[in-house]
Formats: sequence, structure tokens, C-alpha cells
Amino acid sequence: YGHTVPLSDGGKAFCIIYSVIGIPFTLLFLTAVVQRVTIHVTRRPVLYFHLRWGFSKQVVAIVHAVLLGFVTVSCFFFIPAAVFSVLEDDWNFLESFYFCFISLSTIGLGDYVPGEGYNQKFRELYKIGITCYLLLGLIAMLVVLETFCELHELKKFRKMFYVKKDKDEDQVHIMEHDQLSFSSITDQAAGLKEEQKQSEPFVDVPSPDCSDGSVNH
Repeated sequence: YGHTVPLSDGGKAFCIIYSVIGIPFTLLFLTAVVQRVTIHVTRRPVLYFHLRWGFSKQVVAIVHAVLLGFVTVSCFFFIPAAVFSVLEDDWNFLESFYFCFISLSTIGLGDYVPGEGYNQKFRELYKIGITCYLLLGLIAMLVVLETFCELHELKKFRKMFYVKKDKDEDQVHIMEHDQLSFSSITDQAAGLKEEQKQSEPFVDVPSPDCSDGSVNH
């Protein structure tokens, strides 16, 4: 939030290197967690109501997305804002809600930071709790965004901005790729047959005049 910053040149250099390595790993971690949570929180419930009760999948997805968004806003915005307005002496509900929104939207202006008073009780535990809240809240926000992005109506809206590809060129590239693959396979098969012929043992053909080792005169 800008309250704790590196001052020395070594600290600034370390911060750059740490950020270059840490930010991609953080994104990978959040992506992996959000994908797994989305399966259990979004896809399975929608599929369950669609198959079990026969409701339309699109309608179930819309209702589920709205309910999930309402629960997320209540649990990670309104309720924490009420808690912060009680724990922070000089914060009202609007300022607390503003902090939750600025933090979970990853803006992080730093004009409001909880737990900065040194006379606050259990300050270290309070800071740890805020860290867990921000991490869980960020995951919840990403799950909600992923849920809304999977809606059929939003997918149709996003397709309006996609760049259309030339199908003829794609088919030409596929044909060329198939021809190259077929020719390489036939070449390999011919080579294997030639090797098998060379490795086969020679078989002596018996003479038609000889039978049982005796010669007829």
C-alpha cells in the first residue's frame, strides 16, 4: 500500500527481482486454485440442477451467478466493512467498504490501511487475519468473474470482438500437414520392410529330385 517501501539501492534491486519472480508464481497459484474451486462451486451445481431437476442450463447458470455474486459481496464486502468500522476507531462504514473494494480489486491505493495503530490490541494477529482475508477475498472475486465469463450470453458478447480467421487458409495448412505426415509414415514403413528383408535368414529350397535322402535311378 505504499507505507512500507525499500529505501536502499540493494533493497530496491531485491524488490524488482522478487517481483519479477513472485508475481508470475502468484498468478499461477491463483489460476490453479480458481480453476479447482470453480469446478466445485460453479460447474457441478449448475450441472446438478440441470440434470436432476430438468431446468434450462442457461437459466440455472444465470441464477447461480447472481446468487454467487450476492454471497461474495456480502461475505467479503459488507460484513468485513462492518467489522473494520468497529475495529478501526477513525473509520466509518463507507471508508471501510472503500478499503475492501480498493483492496480486492487490486488497486491498493494505500490511503486506508488497517492495523496501523501501535496501541491496537493483538496487532500482529490482526495483520495476519487481514492477509488471510485479502487472499480469500481475491480468490472469491476471481471465481465470481470466472463464473460470469462462462455465461452463454457473455460468451456471445465476447465473440463480437474476436478476429475471424480465413477458413480456406486453415484448410490448406491442414491438407499440407496431412500430406507431409502421410508421406513420412509411408517412408518409415518402406524402410522397416527393407530392414526386415535384410534381417530374414535364407531358406534352402529342397531339390525336386531328392526325397528322404535317396536318389531314384
